[in-house]
Amino acid sequence: MKNYLKNLVKEALLRLNINDEIEINIDVPTKKGFGEYTTNVALTSAKLVNMNPRDFAAKLIEVIKDDKIEKIEVAGPGFINFYLKNDYLYENLNRVITDPTYGSSSYGNGKKVEIEYVSANPTGTLHLGHARGAAYGDSLARIMKCAGYDVTREYYINDGGNQINNLTNSILARYKELKGEKIEFPEDGYHGVEIVELAKEILAKYPDEVSLEVVKEYGMNYLLDNIKRDLKNFNVEFDIWFSEKSLYESKQVDKVLKLLEEKGYTYEAEGAVWLKTSEFGDEKDRVLVKNDGNYTYLLPDIAYHLNKYSRGYDELIDVLGADHHGYIPRLKASIEMLGEDPNKLDVEILQMVRLLKSGEEIKMSKRTGKVVTLNELVEEVGLDATRYIFTSRSLDTQLDFDMDIATKHNNENPVYYIQYAYARICSILSDYNHEIRELEYKNLNSSYVLDILKKMYEFEDVVNSAAERHMPHLITNYVYDFATLFHTFYAHEHVLTDDEVKTEEYINLIKAVSIVIKKALELIGVQVYEKM
Repeated sequence: MKNYLKNLVKEALLRLNINDEIEINIDVPTKKGFGEYTTNVALTSAKLVNMNPRDFAAKLIEVIKDDKIEKIEVAGPGFINFYLKNDYLYENLNRVITDPTYGSSSYGNGKKVEIEYVSANPTGTLHLGHARGAAYGDSLARIMKCAGYDVTREYYINDGGNQINNLTNSILARYKELKGEKIEFPEDGYHGVEIVELAKEILAKYPDEVSLEVVKEYGMNYLLDNIKRDLKNFNVEFDIWFSEKSLYESKQVDKVLKLLEEKGYTYEAEGAVWLKTSEFGDEKDRVLVKNDGNYTYLLPDIAYHLNKYSRGYDELIDVLGADHHGYIPRLKASIEMLGEDPNKLDVEILQMVRLLKSGEEIKMSKRTGKVVTLNELVEEVGLDATRYIFTSRSLDTQLDFDMDIATKHNNENPVYYIQYAYARICSILSDYNHEIRELEYKNLNSSYVLDILKKMYEFEDVVNSAAERHMPHLITNYVYDFATLFHTFYAHEHVLTDDEVKTEEYINLIKAVSIVIKKALELIGVQVYEKM
């Protein structure tokens, strides 16, 4: 409908001999009573015709004629508000109940997109920050696929850096400790309970002695398998697990360093090799090779991104932690140095999560005394509530995760509130045994019903917008508001009545509501239930 109205306005401008390329925005009014759609085109283009915006708006609506429009009004300083006939809403309702692909579109036009998220070092267990990134990345992948993008989901395994040596030394130290040897634990070692569990397993298999290489491989595989299992339990899967080590084995890291040197973007100072990122907008130059000959983590990251570019994606999305904010300029600078388009890369930074219980922040796990893990949180509050809450806010804002609200079985818990709307509809439909079919609607005209139908009509547009803007929380907000409209309707009107025609129309309405709720929740990895 937005495109439809945009074309009507464009035709009206042409009729008035205005041929300039004017941007026409069609929006849904924020306040009720100002029509279904509005445009500010008269405000933005009045200068072209030397007219007052209100007068120009009045002149425009004189030449807009269409049988879908009930009336058009000028409002405020020159907004044009469109009041539409309800026919398009009824057509859409029939589409919802008959088209299993409703909500999906070709909006993304098959654009190839790679989303990299989580990518936690395989040195421990996934915690709250990883969980938020996982929920965001997985939901965005679902939404973009629904909107017609060709999406690849990728996890970057940091198995080639110094952290793996620290992991190996940590496990070996615990192994020796279990054997009764006196040890000095590595200064940069990992202290998690999983390291002790690992050491116990290795000791059971290798009671006498064990090589460093065996410890490294065993530890890596064990922790990575745990991460994969935890993510699968969180309803998150990946298409590609990309190994950092493979970049070294295929000499891609060395090739990138040589390429940067050949292009004149490196220099030596203080015994180290530096990259001239300051020439591309970074606040200062960055070290690529330290004075001890070891690479900084920036170099393999550049090689990794060059590898991504070589795979032919139209867009790359990285989901990184808040501590990576300053990392973006140097990464984009490196990409530009290598002749690639840095604008293809979108880095989404996730902010911290505060876990609250009884109004107090929880920083430590009762079980381990360390950070609260993803598994512990899901065990405590459930998968659906965890996924919903992590997706309910924009990624760049701090998130307060209130465990008390997340575990309530009442309307205070937003995911319960939405799921209950679905279950309530299923209960009504179970008492109605007639076939659901397309209808011509004569009774769906109350304000409560029309509010639902208008919101339902927005669904595909919201999906496309969430995909394009990389904002899964738009879906979360939408489905909550949609469920609210249903609950309000249900409190004021009866679905099953003595009037068979009216009942049949209302059954179609609530069936369509259940379909949209289910589709919306699926996009954020949340289930629906027929009984609650």
